[in-house]
Amino acid sequence: MKRIFSLGLTLLVLMSLLIGCTPTAPAETEAPPADAATEVADTEEGSADAPVAEGPQGTLRVALPTEPSSLYIPTTPDKISDIAASQLYDPLVFQDKTGAIVPALAESWETSEDGTVWTFKLRQGVTFHNGDPFTADDVVATWEYGISDSSSWPEKYNIATAVEKVDDFTVTVTTDGPKPLLLVTMHDFWSIIPKKYMDEVGVDGFLANPVGTGPFMFKEWVKGDHITYVANPNYWQAGYPKAAELVFRFIPESATRVAAIQQDEVDIVTRLSAEEAESLKSAAGVNVIQYQVPRIYYIAFDNLSSGIDTPIAEPKVRQAMNYAVDVDGIIKALFAGNGQRAAGYVASSELGYGIVPPFPYDPEKAKTLLAEAGYADGFEIDMACPSGVFAAFQEVCQAIVSNLGDVGITVNLEMMESGAFWDLMVKKQLPPLNGDSWADESGESYNRMAGALGGMDAGYSLWSDPKIDELLDQISSELDRDKRKALYEELQVYMQENPPFIYLYEPVTFEATRDTVTGYSPRPSEMLYLYDTAVAP
Repeated sequence: MKRIFSLGLTLLVLMSLLIGCTPTAPAETEAPPADAATEVADTEEGSADAPVAEGPQGTLRVALPTEPSSLYIPTTPDKISDIAASQLYDPLVFQDKTGAIVPALAESWETSEDGTVWTFKLRQGVTFHNGDPFTADDVVATWEYGISDSSSWPEKYNIATAVEKVDDFTVTVTTDGPKPLLLVTMHDFWSIIPKKYMDEVGVDGFLANPVGTGPFMFKEWVKGDHITYVANPNYWQAGYPKAAELVFRFIPESATRVAAIQQDEVDIVTRLSAEEAESLKSAAGVNVIQYQVPRIYYIAFDNLSSGIDTPIAEPKVRQAMNYAVDVDGIIKALFAGNGQRAAGYVASSELGYGIVPPFPYDPEKAKTLLAEAGYADGFEIDMACPSGVFAAFQEVCQAIVSNLGDVGITVNLEMMESGAFWDLMVKKQLPPLNGDSWADESGESYNRMAGALGGMDAGYSLWSDPKIDELLDQISSELDRDKRKALYEELQVYMQENPPFIYLYEPVTFEATRDTVTGYSPRPSEMLYLYDTAVAP
């Protein structure tokens, strides 16, 4: 049976959680506005609430477009790795399908009157996959490893200035000011690891055999082929997971993923092209899903290493390159019109969107700006893009090369295996231009901006600008939503005059499932939590 589903877009950060000293529990969480709630994809055959046979059943097979680079959250460089890894762990707090922050390994929490000290009461009786009991020591260790040199995301842990044990089941998290995005950041990144085990085996040993408290336990990783997890029989959430076994198969070719789901070799495929999704509408036993994603595709400029003293140091050159790219033409030609031109680095569903229009396609304006910047005859520059991980991205990057060539800029494009691409990004060793994409499910663009514009302090940043730093610092500690919106707007105006990116598009993503799958609920950010997804055994 075939259906096409759509998801609404916006997930909100719940500001009411952040102020005051009243203990916070899920029932007290402010629900998102009705018009902003996520419409969750569901199947006619059932949902997470549908009756399922007692105990985990069957093997859920998920096709991934790339092989994960890591299953340890602080070293997962991309969404695909994050999806594979997140099934193994639990954070202290979890963002549910409606966008609400709810308890996970923390049963409750409260904040000091000034909003800088958070006290979390931890769930008792939880064990890691290796049998170690979960305690406050593990929370402290998770944070300490997260800010260490082994982490690619230190800025996601540096949001706290201290994490301290009060007793075995109480921890305090201290910040240097109110942090409205602390909880959603903890949900995204603070996946709890066992201190004793990590100390024994080290990060390399942990990477080989990761251990969490999550719904699934690591079984094997056959390099180049698949990862297998099995259901955690002692999972603290009764009734979960629904699947007895979870297998991630690595299938780089999208046409092969399409064939695999048609032939019932996998149950879920993601990141299909519009044409591939259309072809599956008539396939027996296959459901097609589509939804718009709060994700921005872009070409990043580098002013930290390889881009220093190159033409892209000039704001007019960066503006010219935005005018030179025919984004609407790319969306029409490569995505059958599915998607919209990005107006900046804030997605259309996020706080503060709408203050600036997208750069129009205007190659003559681009040539004028290049001439004003002293590059009337153009210049030559290198660019890298990751291969395989984003739908049709190689073709997108090739189109950009062609557009820039039309205004006199010769671009030497290198497509890189995605793991190697992000490894070089962390090392700040990529060329001056880099194609990338960033999604976020917080309802705000702060984490995306801080991650991509955080200078040397952020693993996946290639840009530093004191004015951007100043505005991001203000956003990070501003509790008033209207004031934060105004700061996002000021930032977007500045980032159009001084663009750190060639802004490209917000996509519509296409996925497909077998009709034996129930309870599958992709998030607007394309993140998957598969604890409640069932498959007929």
